[in-house]
Amino acid sequence: MPRKARIDAPGAVHHIIVRGIERHKIFRDDHDRDNFLKRLGDLVIETQTQCFAWALIPNHFHLLLKTGQVPVATVMQRLLTGYAIGFNRRYCRSGHLFQNRYKSILCQEDVYLKELVRYIHLNPLRAGLVPDLATLDGFRFVGHSYLMGKRKNGWQSTDSVLAFFGDHISSARRRYRGYLKKGIALGRRSDLVGGGLVRSAGGWAAVRSMRKNGAFLKSDERILGDSDFVDTVLSDAQEAMQRKYALAARGIDLNYVVVVVSDLFSIHSEDIVGPCKQRDIVKARMLVCYWAVRELGLSMTEVAGKLGISVSTVSVAVKKGAQTVRHEGLVLTDLI
Repeated sequence: MPRKARIDAPGAVHHIIVRGIERHKIFRDDHDRDNFLKRLGDLVIETQTQCFAWALIPNHFHLLLKTGQVPVATVMQRLLTGYAIGFNRRYCRSGHLFQNRYKSILCQEDVYLKELVRYIHLNPLRAGLVPDLATLDGFRFVGHSYLMGKRKNGWQSTDSVLAFFGDHISSARRRYRGYLKKGIALGRRSDLVGGGLVRSAGGWAAVRSMRKNGAFLKSDERILGDSDFVDTVLSDAQEAMQRKYALAARGIDLNYVVVVVSDLFSIHSEDIVGPCKQRDIVKARMLVCYWAVRELGLSMTEVAGKLGISVSTVSVAVKKGAQTVRHEGLVLTDLI
């Protein structure tokens, strides 16, 4: 059975779980962990991705990320590829480091963010890496210690998380820690990482009860949220997929978009390729990048390679292109 495509959009929150192949260690010592965190921090800042929670366990890690203008798949590809190359070089090994495809669950932010922050930050305690909550407070390989103000990293969205617990940082930290403490007794939460319907409904007992009463919920294993949230996410994803295939069926590819945009601005299509900083060419390139990524579904890496610019330049262009399209009411299909 073919695997389902990942679902993503600007502002989407993802609980990401990455495991070592055959459950082998992906972090052998503190040097590995520091290297990973340096890469993660640099990427989070560069791509304007928010990181609410994270935890490093010897054979896996958890992240809670909120997508900026760069798709989460691009962020993860760069993070995992860069780390794996460095890891293999350091230990003179070859082959895959990570197990199959990483798990990415799109989450309903207002309902599940607090629970997921707690679940992720308690992982080192459940795994036996620390003996108690007091030790976890200062453990430097989990986002909890940074929320508690014991450490600083400059890239974790600590203020956004603490805002859920109060307006004043000291009282917010106290309430957050109390919330975390209550979660210890809950143990492992299969409802936060398991199958879609069971997870979203709160367990099989709830599902059976609803079915007896004739209630059926929309569900998807890629999404953590209530039925309405799942339905909205899937509808938006389906609409985007339909646009992508409709354009492909008409032969609309990146080269075609470049020609369309060059005609719109009365410039040569060759001028759009490369790092020219002339105002109209920059604006034209923004539209090309936006439509290529958001309408054609191309990766930013692919667009960067074909246009002869960096991935970070494409990221900025997509964001500004979205603003231009919105403000000027431009629609790609109207220009074809």
